[in-house]
Amino acid sequence: MGKPTGFLELTRQTPTRRPVDERIHDWEEVYQPFPVEALRGQASRCMDCGIPFCHQGCPLGNLIPDWNDLVYRDRWREAAARLHATNNFPEFTGRLCPAPCETSCVLGINDLPVTIKQVEVSIIDHAFEQGWVVPEPAAHRTGRKVAVVGSGPAGLAAAQQLARQGHDVVLFERADRIGGLLRYGIPDFKMHRRLLDRRLEQMQAEGVEFRTSADVGGAIDGEQLRREFDAVCLAVGATQPRALTVPGADLQGVHLAMTYLEHQNRIIAGDDVVLDPTLDAKGKRVIILGGGDTGADCLGTAHRQGAASVRQFEIAPRPPDSRSAADPWPQWPNIYRVSPAHEEGGEREYSMMTTRLEGENGVLRRLHGVRVEMVRKENGQMAFEPVPGSEFSEDVDLIFLAMGFTGPEPLPLFTQLGVECDAAGRVKADPVTRQTSTPGVFVAGDARRGASLIVWAIAEGRQAAEQIGTYLAQAEPRA
Repeated sequence: MGKPTGFLELTRQTPTRRPVDERIHDWEEVYQPFPVEALRGQASRCMDCGIPFCHQGCPLGNLIPDWNDLVYRDRWREAAARLHATNNFPEFTGRLCPAPCETSCVLGINDLPVTIKQVEVSIIDHAFEQGWVVPEPAAHRTGRKVAVVGSGPAGLAAAQQLARQGHDVVLFERADRIGGLLRYGIPDFKMHRRLLDRRLEQMQAEGVEFRTSADVGGAIDGEQLRREFDAVCLAVGATQPRALTVPGADLQGVHLAMTYLEHQNRIIAGDDVVLDPTLDAKGKRVIILGGGDTGADCLGTAHRQGAASVRQFEIAPRPPDSRSAADPWPQWPNIYRVSPAHEEGGEREYSMMTTRLEGENGVLRRLHGVRVEMVRKENGQMAFEPVPGSEFSEDVDLIFLAMGFTGPEPLPLFTQLGVECDAAGRVKADPVTRQTSTPGVFVAGDARRGASLIVWAIAEGRQAAEQIGTYLAQAEPRA
């Protein structure tokens, strides 16, 4: 390593967030630029650990010690090349990934881990600033055509890798713009849309064809896809939301988190949308059901819209402040985390379960709930049990459901292509080849794994593209 004693001399440092009273009045990114010399110091903390467990923590297998060393040595262009060797979109993961690599850092056994995520995003931002990120079109074309259905991170990664193999790639997206949840599910204060757009420009220059507002499974059925393309990659995500099954869940003022986030993202994008007053939190009492990243995105959005109050309810108990015995290093720990949105205000409450919603004239007015505790049942399973006498009610104007996703939507395309799905609706596939029960049809990302991390989606897209390339090299051309 460049500085073997770096981890002994320096402590962990992370970028400064813009002041709360400034950032809640705009939609720009939260973090301020990180000084280059400070970043090189942070990269020098990467120790010569022998076995870099950060590789195990990162589904992409990022070469983290390599590019930490290169940054410390001020060899930025080489660092960017090493970063791109395993990750198509480090500017996305550097902003959106929860960094399981850092929780696997060997230094984290008895000290604060290396700021891997900040080094990653700084490398790619510097590479774009210097003009080093350019289209990489294939030198030779194969004449083979591949359809990729879905333009989230898995679909984008698969499409780019396939195009660089020399195949003619068409990326189908049912929305009016490419990007999937990267486009409409992530607020600009976490990742600005211009970062997505510049990467799409690169992909188009590499030969990827984008088809938006594509009714795949309807106007474009599975038979047509198989007739016109040599292979198909399903990267449709896992966008089936977990439902709130209590009385009053259909009242006006109860919305899915993604409906809320997409509406605001379209407003920011300047779309000529029909403004829905029930999706505007200004001056309203808001409750968010769900304590994960999507709930935090709703929280930050409600702050910027000027909500009168925001409370976030989570059914699980509050996580501990540090690793428990159940989460030993290098596993991902279930610990209490504070996102920038939580820093901006609002209340977080745990062990809260909604029992019913009350309204007037069909409009939401009140939430009724009870506190719960986790108990082990006779069959060994853990369950939430109400705490006697803990019933409560809260006045509320808006409720956003951010309780996660159960799996892929049950699309007609699955039946048309003849692919098999499991009980959760996930598309079954060979764990190595990623090929489904239908020859020539592959699957990548959340559609196969269920709702997961962006790093897993990109890794799955890359793996599917590699397997599709192998399949096309062996398969007979279409008649």
